Amino acid sequence: MATILYSATMSLDGFIAGPGGDMGWVTPHLGPNELVDDLVPRIGALIVGNRTYGGDDPYKGTERAGKPFGGGWEGPQFVVTHHPRPAGDGITFVPDVATALREAKAAAGDRYVNVLGADVARQCLDAGELDEVLALIAPVLLGGGTRLLDRPSARRCAWNSCT
Repeated sequence: MATILYSATMSLDGFIAGPGGDMGWVTPHLGPNELVDDLVPRIGALIVGNRTYGGDDPYKGTERAGKPFGGGWEGPQFVVTHHPRPAGDGITFVPDVATALREAKAAAGDRYVNVLGADVARQCLDAGELDEVLALIAPVLLGGGTRLLDRPSARRCAWNSCT
């Protein structure tokens, strides 16, 4: 059975994207990482938020642009969006997280389903469907942007339960 993993590179002050979705800050921190190099081949499917899918690419301007993990991974991607469009090139647009989870789990088999995007990860957590979180800490202070897990309400969550 698939394990649902949320992975992201995060600044010291808890942001995974800078103001306006800027991802250029992470580029100097990409590179050989034994943990990531071991993980990527064990990913069977991706669930990607629409903002992440259409957002700033830390690999822009290179031959690695537009490819998951800079081209280090290939496989089925399920993009959660309120405006689904026809599938193609291994990408399926789905209307909600429940559909993404069902289809990604089936595609991944016993491998990881890697969640990319803060809002989609929060929805997976709220649904009790987030098994693991991998936060790679970069030595940067961004001061604003998108938090790893933003919880604007007073709800408190532990794995698989929110109160």
